[in-house]
Amino acid sequence: MVSERLSQLKPSPTLEITAEAKALKAQGVDVIGFGAGEPDFDTPAHIKDALYKAVEEGFIYYTPTPGISELREAVAEKLKHDNGIDYASDEVIVTPGAKQALFEAVMALVNPGDEVLIPAPYWVSYVPMCQIAGGRAVPAATSSEQGFMVSAEDLEGSITKRTKLLILNSPSNPTGAVIDRNNLLEIADLCIKEDIIVVSDEIYEHIIYDAEHVSIGSLPGMRERTVTVNGFSKAYSMTGWRLGYAAAPREIIKLMSNLQGHSVSNATSFVQKAGVAALRGSQDCVAEMTAEFRRRRDRIVELLNEIPGVDCPMPDGAFYVFADFRGVEADSMKLASLLLEEARVAVVPGVAFGEAGEGFQRISYATDMEKIEEGLGRIEKVVRRMK
Repeated sequence: MVSERLSQLKPSPTLEITAEAKALKAQGVDVIGFGAGEPDFDTPAHIKDALYKAVEEGFIYYTPTPGISELREAVAEKLKHDNGIDYASDEVIVTPGAKQALFEAVMALVNPGDEVLIPAPYWVSYVPMCQIAGGRAVPAATSSEQGFMVSAEDLEGSITKRTKLLILNSPSNPTGAVIDRNNLLEIADLCIKEDIIVVSDEIYEHIIYDAEHVSIGSLPGMRERTVTVNGFSKAYSMTGWRLGYAAAPREIIKLMSNLQGHSVSNATSFVQKAGVAALRGSQDCVAEMTAEFRRRRDRIVELLNEIPGVDCPMPDGAFYVFADFRGVEADSMKLASLLLEEARVAVVPGVAFGEAGEGFQRISYATDMEKIEEGLGRIEKVVRRMK
């Protein structure tokens, strides 16, 4: 009766765990949630003001499917200035969230039977997107010893005649790893040699600490074979606003636009006006938020490394730590369930991000310092009882 393709999809583990934690909270249970992938800051005032103004002026109707020209131009300007990629505004599509842009890119590029390389551990939605498109996701495992930074060598052994696409995510969810320029240059050379297209998910671009963010689309020979995806949810604390974008050669953007026109139509009109304000307004809000994330990162890594059997490397970007709990419990799902049950702390088991993540726990520090210290204290108590 139902679609076989969709019936094989599993719910997002991160959203499931967040929902479970919220349900417990609604019952009056004191749960500390480290599962959510969203900043806990308010959206900056100048961005909200732009939305209010758009609504008051009656900018409430459908827009062109790929987005209003003002926002597409602002995105093109941003990519040229910040990322060194020169795209025209008609090579940009605005979407209801970066997740939608990723989905449309995969659907536009992947044919049934095509293989998609995905460095692992990986964000939970990449594999289902490939499955919906009829493609086959091929994980390329990285290790904690290499800081979970993917290299050309990691990818090369998994390439076959069917390899069509590579999905890169830097800074990474769940590991916080940032791919450095030298590795990206080698990956770019490999993609050119093997005729592989890249979808580059750069949603955490601005939440970066002691590393350099490099867009692979800016490297020699890569502009024409890269789809650069980004959005507003993380950098500007606009998760619920659902606004993202992609830039790519016109033929790819046209296919993505056709899909968008037959599915979600367009990103919300007045939210697009807020996007213009975000890109063209002061970026001080981004710097201030990132500085606070750095402070939290340093503290949560310190606390985790004080727990017996836990090893937590220092991430270079995003707002997650990917802590190694194999010295406590190798079954990440079992430990995550135990922590929720006994410590009333919600984390995301590493296996949710592929087999390469087994034994690890993803802990988001997109919450205040008081909750970080309380939550880590609860985790430590449970771990010490297990020893």
